Amino acid sequence: MNVFFDDRQDIFVISDTLKKKIIKCIETALKVENKRMSNIEVSVSFVTNEEIKNINSRFRNIDKETDVLSFPMDFEFLEEGMPFILGDIIISTEKSIEQAQEFGHSIDREILYLVCHSVFHLLGYDHIEESDRIIMRNKEKETMKLMEVFKNEKEF
Repeated sequence: MNVFFDDRQDIFVISDTLKKKIIKCIETALKVENKRMSNIEVSVSFVTNEEIKNINSRFRNIDKETDVLSFPMDFEFLEEGMPFILGDIIISTEKSIEQAQEFGHSIDREILYLVCHSVFHLLGYDHIEESDRIIMRNKEKETMKLMEVFKNEKEF
């Protein structure tokens, strides 16, 4: 699996340790979903509230910042040897910091949860309907539990 990181902000340092945990989080979510392709590609970008607000406005017509955006890639064909591009994850580090403080856990934990949440969006899950929200939340909880990352953790 290839994870491409793009850090377009200077509010929070994205450490190599956090990047390794993000890769593990993506792998764990794929395992929960029984997706075991070795040639999956995902991009994870870290941006400011201003940039995510612009992206949210442009692609979703919602003119406000959000914590994470998911852009799945939809290929109708996959040739042998070609990587399967799952999609793009865009995270506001500013919003991650705000939410970590609000929920009383570490920023790393918040970012990992947002990655987990986003991976399930990339896999086609949504939480508009309550029944779908329950399914998606259960998958997120299972992933975070397997990663041994729990709510209210200050550090891990």
